[in-house]
Amino acid sequence: MIIDLVKRPVITEKATRILEKNQYTFDVELSLTKPKIKALIEKAFKVEVVSVNTHRPPRRKRRLGTTQGYLPRYKRAIITLKRGFMIPLTPF
Repeated sequence: MIIDLVKRPVITEKATRILEKNQYTFDVELSLTKPKIKALIEKAFKVEVVSVNTHRPPRRKRRLGTTQGYLPRYKRAIITLKRGFMIPLTPF
């Protein structure tokens, strides 16, 4: 399903600041490429995407007692929309 590939919107201080530039930040599946991300966002939210920037943040360590592990990897996508379009980030 489409919405399973786009995991969640990112609500951080920086992500909130770039909303003024009509840019939205999402965590997406690692296997997605920029053209696939663009197609998914356009289809899911019915908007026009101008550009997609992605990066893979470094893995973070987590410890539980004496066992050390890592959080799952993810890809973060910054989506720039065409002027006049917007994505609702909160439910009504």
